[in-house]
Amino acid sequence: MKNFQNYTPEKYASSDFQEVENGIYYTKSPYADKMIYVTSLSFEMEPECYGEEESSPQNITQLPFEDLLDKFYVYVTDFYDALNKESETLCYQEFGSSKLSDIQELRTIIGKRFYAVPLNQSEMEEDDDFDDDDFDDDDFDDEDTEYKIVIE
Repeated sequence: MKNFQNYTPEKYASSDFQEVENGIYYTKSPYADKMIYVTSLSFEMEPECYGEEESSPQNITQLPFEDLLDKFYVYVTDFYDALNKESETLCYQEFGSSKLSDIQELRTIIGKRFYAVPLNQSEMEEDDDFDDDDFDDDDFDDEDTEYKIVIE
């Protein structure tokens, strides 16, 4: 996933959303009777990357998307189905959290790339000095493959 950008949907102009700071809003959770912070981002899927091979905006693969959610302690609050049907690679998502700091941290990926790099046993035993150009996608078909998340 790359080229994360802020996305401001029209719904944020309604009285249901209170702007807290640029790109972050306070609103009622769609899942529970509580208030949460939300932000919306767009990003490009990278079907040529490990874990995203069969991914599309309508069918996001678990890897690395679940890692993004876990790393920033957020969850999806809107999938923007209509927008996500318009492109093969450009994806729109709204993310939510009960903590403002989680949403602020998530927004640090704007302009960056978030992706998974598979590791083989020798790379796992070494430190982080490895070149992902050395990997052949055919070598990592096993679902139990260890991987590393990279943000750049």
